[in-house]
Amino acid sequence: MSSEVANGAIQNGEVDETEMLTGDIDPLSLLEEEGKPIRIIRKAKRITRTHSGGDATASNGVAAEKVPALKNSRKSRDGRGRGEPKKGGAGGKGTWGAPGDELLVDSSCRDANDPNYDSDTQGDYALEKIEPLVTVEEFDKIVQPIILEYFNHSITKEVEASLEEINISKMRSRVLELSISLAMDRKASHRELTSILISDLYGNVLEAKDIQTGFDNLLNGLADLVIDSPEAPKLLGMFMARAVADDCLPPKYIQSYKGAVDNTATQEALEKAELLLSQKHGIVRLDNIWGTGGGIRPVKYLVKQMVLLLKEYLSSSDVKEATRCLQELEVPHFHHELVYEATVMILEEGSERSAERMVALLRSLYEHCIITPEQMTQGFKRVYENMPDISLDVPNAYTLLERFGEMCHKNSVMTDVAFKDLPCGGRKRFVSEGDGGRIKPAVL
Repeated sequence: MSSEVANGAIQNGEVDETEMLTGDIDPLSLLEEEGKPIRIIRKAKRITRTHSGGDATASNGVAAEKVPALKNSRKSRDGRGRGEPKKGGAGGKGTWGAPGDELLVDSSCRDANDPNYDSDTQGDYALEKIEPLVTVEEFDKIVQPIILEYFNHSITKEVEASLEEINISKMRSRVLELSISLAMDRKASHRELTSILISDLYGNVLEAKDIQTGFDNLLNGLADLVIDSPEAPKLLGMFMARAVADDCLPPKYIQSYKGAVDNTATQEALEKAELLLSQKHGIVRLDNIWGTGGGIRPVKYLVKQMVLLLKEYLSSSDVKEATRCLQELEVPHFHHELVYEATVMILEEGSERSAERMVALLRSLYEHCIITPEQMTQGFKRVYENMPDISLDVPNAYTLLERFGEMCHKNSVMTDVAFKDLPCGGRKRFVSEGDGGRIKPAVL
């Protein structure tokens, strides 16, 4: 550059940095003008890239410094980087993030399948309880033991509480079907308990449509029930009539099947229910349609029946008939009363012939497991406890009891423990304790 251009640039107070680098303007000449501020204009170098690994040239044609191209290098390739990883190691694919980022990770993971899920750090979340539906196979395995247990304790609240613990929303009618099917193969007392269960569950666990659906399924499957229980049509008709009497089933339900049944067993069940409902005072009589058996009967009635049973046996000596009458009472928990009444009857009668017959009856009942050893022992112990009162009416009661106990123990009716506990009556004192065994003379 000529001196005139340089002087003009100096006079304007602006000097291009590129011209100083190329030598067009002498930096020393800029110092000749004193007292004038000189501003150096700095222009950015624009580098034009060529192919990878080639030389880079600036926009003004000056060759730039060659940038080494290394594979997988994290350094900046434009020649101006600091040589450190991008974003301090927090960016890029396959990086772990910046140091300390693991402390800032949100631990509130709501996905239970996530490895980072922690149920204790979820905060206040509302949990929804989901109960799985019970299948038909699972229903029978769960509900059948509940109903069989109900036949023993006869507490409907226990059944209701057990059914509420499982989700049977779509299988409520199955409760009626299963309970009636199980009751058909059992005694009249179990059928009475089943009718009471249906009446108590109505409105709480079972609805009107559930009861109707249950009876519909029983009527449709009556052909299979007849195979196991020949009296199934008759019993099902009685169950339907009892349900109508308990206001669990509408009377029009039976009328709706008229003219629409082709099966003989189904027709028989419907005719039986209609006959029971059409008789005079039918609704009142249906309350005792299954009789009053089992523990429902009063205790005085059961005691009276057992006494009549024993008296009839002593006159006829028919062990089978006495056994049948005892089983019809359906009170296995009350068999100790039979042992008690039999022993007291022998003490009051005092006949050896009656004692032998009574021992034969007790032995038969004991060998056939109709009276358990616990019931037998309990009956004898009740006699032992009441001996002071019995001896008032029977003076030689202790002697008769000892003889009868020996006969029962000899025939394996009385256990060794019960035989050792036989009470002994009071005896007259003939010898003084300090007389040395000498017999005292009789006092005139």
